[in-house]
Amino acid sequence: MSTIEIPRIISADDHVVEPADVWSSRLPAKYRDLGPRVQRAPVADMAFRGGKYSYRIGDDGPLADWWLYEDRAVPQTRLSASAGFAPEDVQVVPMTYDEMRPGCYEQAARLDDMDLNWVEASLCFPTFPRFCGQTFLEAEDKDLALLCVQAYNDWMVDEWCGGSGGRLIPLCLTPLWDAELAAAEVRRNAARGVRAVCFSELPTNLGLPSVHDRDRFWDPFVAACDQTGTVVCMHSGSGSKMPSTSPDAPPAVSSTLTHELAEGSLADWLFSGLLVRYPNVKITYSEGQIGWIPYILTRADRVWEHNRGWSDATDIVPEPPSTYYWGRVYGCFFDDAAGLASIDAIGADQVTFETDYPHADGTWPHSKSVAEKLFAGLDDGLVRKIVRENTIELFGLSPS
Repeated sequence: MSTIEIPRIISADDHVVEPADVWSSRLPAKYRDLGPRVQRAPVADMAFRGGKYSYRIGDDGPLADWWLYEDRAVPQTRLSASAGFAPEDVQVVPMTYDEMRPGCYEQAARLDDMDLNWVEASLCFPTFPRFCGQTFLEAEDKDLALLCVQAYNDWMVDEWCGGSGGRLIPLCLTPLWDAELAAAEVRRNAARGVRAVCFSELPTNLGLPSVHDRDRFWDPFVAACDQTGTVVCMHSGSGSKMPSTSPDAPPAVSSTLTHELAEGSLADWLFSGLLVRYPNVKITYSEGQIGWIPYILTRADRVWEHNRGWSDATDIVPEPPSTYYWGRVYGCFFDDAAGLASIDAIGADQVTFETDYPHADGTWPHSKSVAEKLFAGLDDGLVRKIVRENTIELFGLSPS
């Protein structure tokens, strides 16, 4: 079998490690010693408890660069900046910027690493704010937190993406604690060309109302996305909880089951009524793979039809739930042969590809060869859709 020709990849899910001065150079002077800032200090110890790693600054030990913000001291870790490390060396250990590839946090170096990886353009989720800005949601001072969200978005648009020739695609945050403020931030960024915003796949895990909220808490935010053509981007883990089978299961179990978060979220959205009320809004699931989608669509339609006697689903969703999937919901994957085998049931126009740079699941610098093996035997037109054209259409891009 001849090797398939992979077109330049447009990655719908990568990550950026924020430079140390993102907030200290942008916040008002009175907040610069209170907002997120970086300090290099020793790591006293680390522990894994309750499914999470914890760290403490000490007087002795290996050096790390720490983000300080309110009562938080969060070190950079190799798991979030693992590009260039051998798999056996990718561990959840603190590190400094000096130990990272510069492409993790510097624009020019990132573009070089993209060239090495056959990647034309990239959409990047945040690191210190976490996947949808949970760090600022959890902050005590919400006035400062709002300024931090806005400062991040300004940096994302003006510096990380600005001057990249469209190769870096802006993805912004919102103040999750206030849907009206979130809507205003969506509109502020849309006015300067942003077409992607982070959101939580399971907001109740963050202590926020669900997408089923009877008071329609999220409607202002979703309406703003609907009106501006802003895509709601949900990364697995943006609910700050990972799935597992038991309290003593190793981290590998959670990593294997991350698709469950996207499954639950899609079921929520299909039955929420939001896709009914806002017919132009589109949502996407990053790093959730795609093989699970046909089951959820089939099961949701079965429940909608068969359980109408005791469920109020038909009052909220007047058509079978899968009706609102087509053309509206996108899956994103990096390695899912089972999903590709079910591409007709998923929708060839609703699948995007990712390289996950610089995370541990990432395929840098081998994403092209990975894609050649993964897509072997597929039609060239289908491959073009998956690795670039669907993402271009989704985010309204103008690639070279």
